[in-house]
Amino acid sequence: MMSDAIHAGNAPKAVGSYPHARRVGNTLYLSGIGPRDPQTNAIAGNEYFADGRVRKYDIEAQARAVFANVRAVLDASGARWDDLVDVTVYLTDMARDFKAYNAVWAEHFPDAAAAPCRTTLGITALPTPIAIELKCVAQLKE
Repeated sequence: MMSDAIHAGNAPKAVGSYPHARRVGNTLYLSGIGPRDPQTNAIAGNEYFADGRVRKYDIEAQARAVFANVRAVLDASGARWDDLVDVTVYLTDMARDFKAYNAVWAEHFPDAAAAPCRTTLGITALPTPIAIELKCVAQLKE
């Protein structure tokens, strides 16, 4: 089966040696996507101490930025928002952020019956100072 790597020009650069997405047949697998700004690499909602440590962050701003970055990868792949079938969400502070994240999710997927499946995991850290990352799978129309 044919496999095509996708590198999206309007999405943040990968933090490692991997594509933004890979299409295998009619299935699109997105690599983990975070809230970094594609042009500046800034992280939405982060405020820092003088030494560079994160002082505080805004999970709603990061969630909206993640969704925008997912859309950019979908667009570059020839997919649409409603092609998403499965999303894994990684939160670094489940207790603090789940409710606010869930509200942003509902803004982007107002019809729960049409929303993709979702699994949300609480984890201790991500590779950059972000509080959220999404791993998505989409089914493309022929």
